[in-house]
Amino acid sequence: MHTTTHRTVTDIGPDELPGRAADLLVGGHRLALVAAHHDGPAAPGGRAVRVVYLFASGPPDTRTELHVRLDPEAPELPTLAHLSFPAGRFEREMRDLHGIVPLGHPLPHRLVRHFHWPRGWYPMHPEAGPPPPFAEPEGPYPFLEVEGEGVYEIPVGPVHAGLIEPGHFRFSVVGETIIKLKARLWFVHKGIEKLMEGRTPERGLPLAERVSGDTAVGHALAYCLAVEEATGTEVPEPARRARALLLELERLHNHVADLGALCNDVGHGVLHARAQHLREQLLRLNLEVTGHRLLRGGVVPGGAALCSVPGTARMRVLGREISDLVTLALGHTTVRDRFTGTARLDTAAARDLGCLGYVARASGVAADARVRHPFHAYGRALTVPVHTTGDVLARFLVRAEEIDASLALVEELGDRLSSGRWTAPLPPGRAPGAGTGMVEGWRGTITTRVELRGRDPLLTRVKIADPSFFNWPALPVALTDTIVPDFPLTNKSFNLSYAGNDL
Repeated sequence: MHTTTHRTVTDIGPDELPGRAADLLVGGHRLALVAAHHDGPAAPGGRAVRVVYLFASGPPDTRTELHVRLDPEAPELPTLAHLSFPAGRFEREMRDLHGIVPLGHPLPHRLVRHFHWPRGWYPMHPEAGPPPPFAEPEGPYPFLEVEGEGVYEIPVGPVHAGLIEPGHFRFSVVGETIIKLKARLWFVHKGIEKLMEGRTPERGLPLAERVSGDTAVGHALAYCLAVEEATGTEVPEPARRARALLLELERLHNHVADLGALCNDVGHGVLHARAQHLREQLLRLNLEVTGHRLLRGGVVPGGAALCSVPGTARMRVLGREISDLVTLALGHTTVRDRFTGTARLDTAAARDLGCLGYVARASGVAADARVRHPFHAYGRALTVPVHTTGDVLARFLVRAEEIDASLALVEELGDRLSSGRWTAPLPPGRAPGAGTGMVEGWRGTITTRVELRGRDPLLTRVKIADPSFFNWPALPVALTDTIVPDFPLTNKSFNLSYAGNDL
């Protein structure tokens, strides 16, 4: 079975951008990605600057790229922040890393680069050179101060207890009620997109697998799909099936861990311990399937590789144990009461913010790349749970129901698979080329766009959009009017990636 994708690429001028983008957004497309490019010398002493806006919708799988060419001496373009909240964030990221200015942007301060980063140094610019000395911060971060009788601030992080990554949260509080929360991220910038440049597609894979360590399959698959589209590679059907299987195994071990962690945050440590026991069994299963507990090595450019296939009886036993865990959690008065009504994110807010994955589906937005942008024919085996209350309970229930759906998919997909390696070689001499991969990772839709050059193609640009980039702004919205003690529970119910957000 070959899925059909409708793709269009249009070159436009900066003045045309707002009108064309507005038409696509009104027509049901979402802005999936914005990528800045420095294409090489356009004239003596100058370079060609190009910005790619990728809009997507489905089904049917439809992808529209708008390519905007800018003056390399003064790279500026009109902001789309008034049309799309994600667009405004992509523009701020692009300004910080590439030096491209979004004219009229309502939030002109930095997003990615902290205030100790050197002024005027844009690390993704081809002439950036090595990093200059970092200095003392230019000034305090411009947090919005909430004023009024009884208002006080609680700063949390960026260093936290435990093993989580760094993030700073500034609470404005009256009593225990949160009036406003501001999350300050981008403490873990690794330069992954820059590290991708000049690599072969095969050497880019280890970086893709490590964008966010718990999403090795999702990011590897989005990357490989992009490379395969750019090179015109036809992936064998068994490999597509194996990829779909691996994607669901990754969803399982992460969702099970989250169910236990949510119970732990309301004081039910026994259920957390039981969930960790189940997750360990799933991680050991992963090791048998690909040779790695986090499923690295299973997805490769042109195909997939399996050391073994999960047995039906074993998966059904695990499924019953997970079901028992969910039943115990929802049957416990304290657990259910703490989950119900906590940190609501309504449907309108989730849609306006561009939320993805289980965060969106818990708030009534049925977004799933397996339906909108399929790489494999799932058929009736795929179900997409959706809830509408938008609270912690809904995010728990979506995870629990997705576990059931993933167990069914693993059984159906594994029925006609055996161990083996199925790959198609990447055709030489096809570059220059461009391609995009869109995958429903366990947190939500991952989008990766690549461009290749040369007869033995090398990566010239890789742009990655993790679902956490879209979902982080929703956390403060959901926490408005929630009490401070519910922050850990709410944060876990979102469980966003710091590393995937900050590349």
